[in-house]
Amino acid sequence: MATRLTTQDASFYYLEASSTPMHVGSLAIFSQPRDGLDYETLLGVVESRLSLVPRYRQKVREVAFGLARPVWVDDQEFDIEYHVRRSALPKPGSDAQLHDLIARLTSRPLDNSRPLWEMYLIEGLADDRVAIFTKSHSSLVDGEEALEIGQVILDTEPAGRAVPEELWMPSPEPSRSTLIAGALGDLVVSPRDGVASLRTTLGDMVSTAEDSVRAVGRFAAAVRSATQVAPSNPLNAPISRNRRFSVVRTDLADYREIRAKYGCEVNDVILAVVSGALRYWLLSRGEPVSESTTVRAMVPMSVYAEPDCDPDLGVQRGDWSDPRSMVWSFLIDLPVGEGNAAVRLSHVAHATEAQARQTQRVTAQTLVRLSGFAPATLHAMSARAASSFSQRMFNLMITNAPGPQVPLYVAGARMLEMYPVSPLLKNQALSIALTSYDGNVYYGLNADRDAMADVDVMASLLYESLEELLDACR
Repeated sequence: MATRLTTQDASFYYLEASSTPMHVGSLAIFSQPRDGLDYETLLGVVESRLSLVPRYRQKVREVAFGLARPVWVDDQEFDIEYHVRRSALPKPGSDAQLHDLIARLTSRPLDNSRPLWEMYLIEGLADDRVAIFTKSHSSLVDGEEALEIGQVILDTEPAGRAVPEELWMPSPEPSRSTLIAGALGDLVVSPRDGVASLRTTLGDMVSTAEDSVRAVGRFAAAVRSATQVAPSNPLNAPISRNRRFSVVRTDLADYREIRAKYGCEVNDVILAVVSGALRYWLLSRGEPVSESTTVRAMVPMSVYAEPDCDPDLGVQRGDWSDPRSMVWSFLIDLPVGEGNAAVRLSHVAHATEAQARQTQRVTAQTLVRLSGFAPATLHAMSARAASSFSQRMFNLMITNAPGPQVPLYVAGARMLEMYPVSPLLKNQALSIALTSYDGNVYYGLNADRDAMADVDVMASLLYESLEELLDACR
């Protein structure tokens, strides 16, 4: 049975461009179990969990003449081996080689004639490790009808969990005339949606984007500074489809130590660390930096909890799909002009506190339905929220989703590290995504290959900025 894409889903589908693929990704690194994690084993795990994410067996069909938004239909020729792929590095593969591979895989758009996702088993890593990289289109993962595939293949025990077997039979795909008839019927019932669809077909993305802003209101609060143009800096530049990818791994205990010293939130510490790194990155490029210099960040998804949850990281006391977690969104001017690390943190903490008073928080009910690695879905929802706002409003997107503080497994292989990969938006050279997991905080830096050739410098500066805050704390 065909299901029409929501206005928001359709806008992300149409926003796909050669220079801005609209998929979100995640890179997970595992230690090899005794029996090894091979392609056939991963294929079996994914196939057994697809019943939990039925949209991953559906593709998008467009309606002739743009009479209505596209529809989700079952893929009659669904081929799991097309979506779950195998790759390898020359042994012993280094982390730098792995990151270069992830950059190339991230650069490639998804095939819109098939279900909009891919998964790669990457073998050959040094130290007896293996990696799994997944990418899913932003129109696919909405946190309600579809969760991110990486969320459902992970387990809290090496033995895994039992998932009821399901015999999947695809529904017949509707004909072209059936889709047109359905579109005309919808046009009679809701002429406004029909006009919006026709505008999209004619290339008027402004109308669709405005509708998306309204639709994403369930997750993103209204932004008071929406009419303000973001400061000018090198983070905003024309971009290509080619990417660079770098990572940062830090100790969660460091953030907790700083939080305890200054009486703020872990998220405030993270934003202060990013602020410091951006300050020194601008200086390394010879950019003018004064006391008033700021970088405006869109932080489209932060997760907090009710008082009886872990005060540091929200939903991380074992059940990271706890419905008490909170989802909200805001713009923040990062004080990169401030030279004192402790004062930078103070500015950030005051700004986020003000946003917390002004912003409507919405319970993330959608994450309670399935156990799994919820941050992957949260990052996807974050990218959707940020994509709905004009890129002129901010310089940088920072997605931050907490994860479980217990080990997770795929087919007995323990996950060691997890790096999210957020998409780049138009004219934005860098996106930063963070996830905390099992005592660490992991940064994934996705950057344009030409406009941000020094992304590894930014990664190094994140370490230095954290050390600067720790020195001030001690």
